[in-house]
Amino acid sequence: MNSSSAAGSIVTGSIATASHGAVISGVEHTRRGIAALQAEELQWFARAEALAAEETARIPSSEGREREMPRRGMAAELAAVLRRSDRGMQERMRDAAVLVDGFPATLAALEAGRIDVAHVRVIQDAGARITDPDARARFEQAALVVAERETPGRAKPIILMLAQRLDPVPLEERHTEAAAGRRVWVRDLDDGMAELAAILPAPLAYAIKERLTAHAREIVAAARGARTGAGAASDAGTEADAGAGPETGAAADAADAADADPLATDRRTTDQVRADVLTDLLLTGHATAPVSAGSIPETAAITAHVQITIPAATLTGDGTEPAELVGYGPIDPTTARHLAATAPVWERLFTSPTTGAVVQVDTYRPSVQMRRLLDARDEHCRFPSCRRPARHCDGDHTIGAARGGPTRVTNLANLCPGRHHPVKHKTAWSVVQRPDGILEWTSPTGRVYVDVPRRVLEFMALAAAEELAPF
Repeated sequence: MNSSSAAGSIVTGSIATASHGAVISGVEHTRRGIAALQAEELQWFARAEALAAEETARIPSSEGREREMPRRGMAAELAAVLRRSDRGMQERMRDAAVLVDGFPATLAALEAGRIDVAHVRVIQDAGARITDPDARARFEQAALVVAERETPGRAKPIILMLAQRLDPVPLEERHTEAAAGRRVWVRDLDDGMAELAAILPAPLAYAIKERLTAHAREIVAAARGARTGAGAASDAGTEADAGAGPETGAAADAADAADADPLATDRRTTDQVRADVLTDLLLTGHATAPVSAGSIPETAAITAHVQITIPAATLTGDGTEPAELVGYGPIDPTTARHLAATAPVWERLFTSPTTGAVVQVDTYRPSVQMRRLLDARDEHCRFPSCRRPARHCDGDHTIGAARGGPTRVTNLANLCPGRHHPVKHKTAWSVVQRPDGILEWTSPTGRVYVDVPRRVLEFMALAAAEELAPF
C-alpha cells in the first residue's frame, strides 16, 4: 500500500488572496490528493476483508453462524471508528476487496488522481458481471479511456455499452434474468411521506419519465401564461378605474377572476407537477387534477419520446449486437426490435468504420437532415460535463454565422439554452471544432478541455481494449 499526503503547495493563509488561475489549480491539486487518499482507504478496507477471511478459514465449516463473526467483528470496529453502520462497513470491505483484486488499473488511476470514486463505482458496477479475467482486463482498459475524459454521469452509458460489447455472455440472456426481478415497492419516509420505487426494463422507465415531464412542462407553461394574463388584466383595470371605489373597480373584478382560475394560482415546481401527474395517472388513468385538466386540451395527446439506436443486423434478426437506449446504455435485441416495429419513423445512421463517428443520416430535407445528424452525433449538450438531451438544445455555430461560419454539421454543435449557449457567447470561453465533431474548449484561464462525441469515444475505448486482446 502506498501512503499519500493531501498537503499541497497552496497553504490555507494564501487561499483568501488567490487569483482566478490559482483557485482552479488549487482545487485540482486538492482533488488529486483526496483521490489518492481514497485509493489508500480502499486498500485498507480490502486488507480488513482479507484478515476477516483468514480468520474465517480457521473456523470449521460446520460452524455456520460462527463463520460470520470475523467479518462482523471487523466491520463493527471499523464502523465504531468511522461512526457509520456496521452493515455498511461489511459492504465497503467486500466492494474494496473486489476492486483491489479485480480492477487494479482502476485503483491505480484513482491513486494517480486521473479519476474519482464516482468513476470507480461506475466501472466496478458495470464490470462486475464480466467473470472472464482477460475480458475484464480489456473492459477496464476501455472504461478508463472514457472515465479519464468524462464526468461519471456522461461516462456511465458508454461504460455500460463497453461492458456489454466485451462480455462473452449475451445481453439477451442477462436481460431475461434481470427482467424476472421487476417489482414495485414503497419505503416509508418522515413527515407523512413515502418513496414509491420500481425496477422496470430501461426503455419503459425512461418512457414513463419522459411522459411525466411532457405533462409537467405543459402544466407549468399554462400556469405561467395564466398568471401573466391575470396580471395584465389587473393592471388594465387599475388604470381604467383609478378613481373608483375598491368594491366597484374593474381591478377588483380582475383580481377575483384570477383567484377563481386555479391555473393563475398554481406555483408548483416541475418536480412537484411530475409527482402529482404520476399520482393522477396511476389512480385515475389520466391527469384529473383541475390544474392539469385545464392546461392540456383533450385532443393534445402527451406521448413519450425515447431514442433507440439499433445495428442493422440486429434489426433484421441476423445479428445479436446490442441496441442502445440513448442516455442509458445497452438494451436487449428483442426489446429493440419491438420498439422499432412501432416507431413511425426510422432514421438510418452511417458511421465511420475508422473512427466510429456519425457521418450521415438518411433523410430528405437538407435542413432537417442536418439537425437530425447533429442530434445523433451529439446526443446531449456539448459543453464539458453537461447531459441535457440534444432535442432540448440549440444548434450553435462553432464559428458564428456573423463571422462567416458556414451552416454545416462540421460547424454546428448542440448547446443548452440558458446555460452553456450564453457561456460560449458572453464569457471568455472559446471553442474549436475538430474532425469527427470533437470540440476543444478553452477556459478563461487557458485550460483546454476536449469533448469527444460519445460514439467516437466508445470507438477509441474499444480500440484501446483490443490492444490487450491475447489474439
